[in-house]
Amino acid sequence: MSGSNAMRKTLRDNFVNIFIPFFLLLLVSGCRSLGTSQLENGDLLFVTAKETGLSGAINNVTQKQKAISFDHIGILKKENHAFFVLHAAPKGGSQKQALKDFVRDQAHEGQKIIVYRLKPEYQKTIPSAIHKAQSMLGKPYNFNYILDENSYYCSDYIERAFRDDHIFKLEPMTFIDPKTGKTHEFWKEFYKKKNLKVPEGEPGCNPNGLAGSDKLMRIKEL
Repeated sequence: MSGSNAMRKTLRDNFVNIFIPFFLLLLVSGCRSLGTSQLENGDLLFVTAKETGLSGAINNVTQKQKAISFDHIGILKKENHAFFVLHAAPKGGSQKQALKDFVRDQAHEGQKIIVYRLKPEYQKTIPSAIHKAQSMLGKPYNFNYILDENSYYCSDYIERAFRDDHIFKLEPMTFIDPKTGKTHEFWKEFYKKKNLKVPEGEPGCNPNGLAGSDKLMRIKEL
C-alpha cells in the first residue's frame, strides 16, 4: 500500500472511530434535552398560562388548579423517529408543527410544557383522534371562542379530535371574574369590540378543563 493510500485509510478510520460516535452523542443529547425518550404518540402537551393579556384573562375565569394552570394544548404525533405537534394557535391556525419548533414558540416568558397521557384504558382512542386532528388541519383560528365548524381554538381542536370517543366534554363557558362575581372586564371589552354578546353559558372548553379530566394522567415537564 502506498504512503498516500495508507494516510487516507488512517484518516478515514479516525473519522469513523471518533467523529461518528461524537455526532451520535450529540444527536442523543439533543433528544434528551427535549425529554423525547419518554414521549408517546398521542401525548397531550399543555402550556402553562401567562399572567397578563389574553392568556391571563382566559386563565382568570377558567383556572381549576391553584398550583398550575394552562392556556394552550396540542397533541403529539410520532412519525418514525420524528415528533410533531398538531394544534390550533392564533398564528397559523390548525397546524402540524415540529416538536422543537412548538417548544421554541410556546415555552417563552417562563412558560412550561407539561406532558399528560391518556390512561391505559383510553389509549385505543388515539389513532382515530390523530386521524381526526389531521383532517382539521389548515382551518383558521377561532378568535371569537364561540364554537363553529370553520375555525377552531386550541382546546376546541383537541376536544373535537376525541369527540367520537367522548374523552372530553363541552361545558357551559363562563367569563365571570371569581373575585367580583361579574363578567371580567377584559371579556366585556373583548366582545364589545367584536359587536358580540359575551357567550356566557354557551358550550365550550378550555385547557384547564381538559387537564382536569379523570381520563388523563400527568407524566412530566418537557
